[in-house]
Amino acid sequence: MRLSIRHVLRLFIASLLMTLFTMLIAAAALSQQSPQQPAPKPLFKLQEVMIPVRDGVRLQTAILTPIDQTTSDQQAPLPILFRRTPYGVPEKPPEQMPASLKEFAQDGYIFVIQNLRGRFKSEGVFNLSSWVDLNDPKATNETTDAYDSIDWLLKNVPNNNGKVGMFGVSYDGLTTALTLLHPHPALAAISEQASPVDQWMNDDDHRYGALRESYDFEYAVMEQADKSKNTHFDFETYDTYEWYLNLGPLSNINAKYLHGSIPYWNSTVEHPDYDEFWKKEAWVSQLHASTVPNLNVAGFWDQEDPWGPWQIFRHAEENDPQHTNFIVAGPWYHGEWQSPKGDSIGIIPFAGHETAREFRENIEAPFFRYYLHAQGEKPKWQASTFQSGSNTWRTYAVWPPKEAKPTKLYLHANGTLSFTAPDAAKTSQAFREYISDPANPVPYRQRPISPTYPAGDWRTWEVADQRFVDDRPDVLSFVSERLDHDLTVTGPLAANLFASTSGTDSDFIVKLIDVYPQDAQKNAWSPDDGPKPGQYSQSLNGYELPVAMEVRRGRYLASYERPSSLTPNKPTEWNIPLRDHDHVFLKGHRIMVQVQSTWFPVIDRNPQKFVPSIYQATASDFVPATQRIYCSPELPSHLVLPVMP
Repeated sequence: MRLSIRHVLRLFIASLLMTLFTMLIAAAALSQQSPQQPAPKPLFKLQEVMIPVRDGVRLQTAILTPIDQTTSDQQAPLPILFRRTPYGVPEKPPEQMPASLKEFAQDGYIFVIQNLRGRFKSEGVFNLSSWVDLNDPKATNETTDAYDSIDWLLKNVPNNNGKVGMFGVSYDGLTTALTLLHPHPALAAISEQASPVDQWMNDDDHRYGALRESYDFEYAVMEQADKSKNTHFDFETYDTYEWYLNLGPLSNINAKYLHGSIPYWNSTVEHPDYDEFWKKEAWVSQLHASTVPNLNVAGFWDQEDPWGPWQIFRHAEENDPQHTNFIVAGPWYHGEWQSPKGDSIGIIPFAGHETAREFRENIEAPFFRYYLHAQGEKPKWQASTFQSGSNTWRTYAVWPPKEAKPTKLYLHANGTLSFTAPDAAKTSQAFREYISDPANPVPYRQRPISPTYPAGDWRTWEVADQRFVDDRPDVLSFVSERLDHDLTVTGPLAANLFASTSGTDSDFIVKLIDVYPQDAQKNAWSPDDGPKPGQYSQSLNGYELPVAMEVRRGRYLASYERPSSLTPNKPTEWNIPLRDHDHVFLKGHRIMVQVQSTWFPVIDRNPQKFVPSIYQATASDFVPATQRIYCSPELPSHLVLPVMP
């Protein structure tokens, strides 16, 4: 049967109306279930510019101006908060306020983020260098690039108030700190946070000349393999401990993988000792005064740059008549103070404190508010810490506090620790010993070990429970009795070992550990049900928390510039700085010290046979050695703790 066109149209219209009606009913029902939310109001206007610096290179720069500032002529001028980075600038404004900027935004700032020369769209060459030559007026470096960029911003960013602040963590902290060497007159305040200062002596790449193998290699690849992105090395072995062990001598990194393509890695292996190359990189040696009000920030468990902020603080303190040099330190991993809460590190809680938020609200934001907005008060303290153990904020008029008394904690040959020196009448044993084998090095954290970046367990390895090495014969443990009162250590710590090796070179690693009681924490499960899979290990009962850890390399005991061999089996004094801390060993806890000679692969393997350069060592150079730690009245190995009354 044929249908007329009119009838077909009627059927089509009826069907269409029914479909539309159904859709309207569904939309109404959906709107009742989840009401439509208005689109979020934009927070910032983003403008990308290329800022020219003195040698003609242009630097990619993102300027984030608060929307209220761009839509009203009545808004007061705002200061500029400037950050310089190798990691990329935003391509669009944030839809939500980042936790690290929330407190700043409440006061009002124009935020500026700039890519360093040679990174992403910035022109020039990225040298991954902190060398600043103040005597060469034609030289360009991170200090001059910051100076020129600030000058351009003041002249070209509308409605700024003529004051600039800088802040940043890690590399961004370094570019902030480097402005101290020649600051622009408009730079009113900075906060360097976890900045490195001397990559051979400490921080990212070395510990007193001992190479941080896995970190240095993986970071160099990340930053220099591709100009336009952060590159992560593709390991063909799941456990990186196994990969680095199978790699063999360090020369195989270039021979098998990089083939000379990464300049920074080439520089590392070409300069094994503390020569002019590294001394030029140690920019802090040029700093001898507080040139700009500076809020230094350090993490007590910073796995990358725990040393630099303290060195900047101490160098600026050499001449600080206006008292504008401050330091804040807390129980944080690298940059944790910029996280939303910071209420724990690993499974170590901070008794309800959101330390990151508290730092930003109560310290960081008021610091910049005072110097850039002329509101509030100048800090009345020189140092502020969040003290681990007691989980309390502390302030100190000077750092280290004068009332802290250096106190010796002795290692005894029977495996104990005490504040009493060894007594020859009570023991006939003069030392403890172990065999260190480079073919079976002590892992620095639980295996399998993930790559350094991205993510993984790298952030929190310095607070990892040290029981994972308790059963190794090449790790010595010394343990105190239970403490009958709280013991507070505030200031710089150090170890003084008297040790020998049967080889001609060696490393010694010292760990100061807070041992929790077996009943430190109530079980989080019912007695009838028991723990869920994996839950039993997430407890503080018996936990061995590292408080301070460090390594010294024997070839550099006499001289950092000219390495020399050790005399086999000759006791030698090893002075091992353990950095600054503020920690309470609580009543009922024990103190432990662990000593070992490998810490792999965060520290490269010492062959234990002296060679001109470990970076050129061959497989046959790596030999086992017998290590002795002396605990006698004549050779009393000990730690020096700054004990508070």
